[in-house]
Amino acid sequence: MYRNLSPQKTVETIETLHRRIEERFPTSDLAKVCAELCSVANATKAKAEWIAKPNIFLRASVGFVIVVVLLVAIYSISLTDIRITQMTAGELVQITEAAINDLVLIGAAIFFLVTVEIRIKRSRALDALHELRTLAHVIDMHQLTKDPSRLQKNVILTLSSPKEEMSAYELTRYLDYCSEMLSLTGKVAALYAQNFADAVVLSAVNEIESLATGLSRKIWQKIMILDKRGEL
Repeated sequence: MYRNLSPQKTVETIETLHRRIEERFPTSDLAKVCAELCSVANATKAKAEWIAKPNIFLRASVGFVIVVVLLVAIYSISLTDIRITQMTAGELVQITEAAINDLVLIGAAIFFLVTVEIRIKRSRALDALHELRTLAHVIDMHQLTKDPSRLQKNVILTLSSPKEEMSAYELTRYLDYCSEMLSLTGKVAALYAQNFADAVVLSAVNEIESLATGLSRKIWQKIMILDKRGEL
């Protein structure tokens, strides 16, 4: 029961976070970003289920094509009149080489057909993971200008300095929400790899989780600065 990520529980957690952000920062764009993450998570639930489910029609079609190819190859061999005793060494080498080439081509064709389903699912998963990677960067953009140093007394701002209207507590909550969103982005990405053990997809998921962890670490450095100053 507790050995797999629940897509439904993940979506519910993001929905709860969205409500928390809206209640505390109703005019903030961060709530809109979280709503987008919630929408992506809902779509992920359906996509992950589709990827995990075997495509029976495609597998049956591939199996039928493979059987036809093998039958045609066997029938072609049966029609060939080969008499080794009447062959020269050169002819035997040529026939052997041609047979090996045919076997390699048939093997490559069968491998291509067998991996069609995996490649289709991999492509769909990678497209979705690219969307999550972009969303992680969007979340990071919303915390870039949230600088704890601007809460200091006698701070000198320029005309282009971002306006900071949050208190230390509000800034901490804002940064914490960003960190939670990044963590949940990694969890949504993990749903694709949970029931689809493809090396390429697993690598992409690990990259997103590493990205989310690295960005979250920067956020927590800001929170620790606020904590050390006793401004929480």
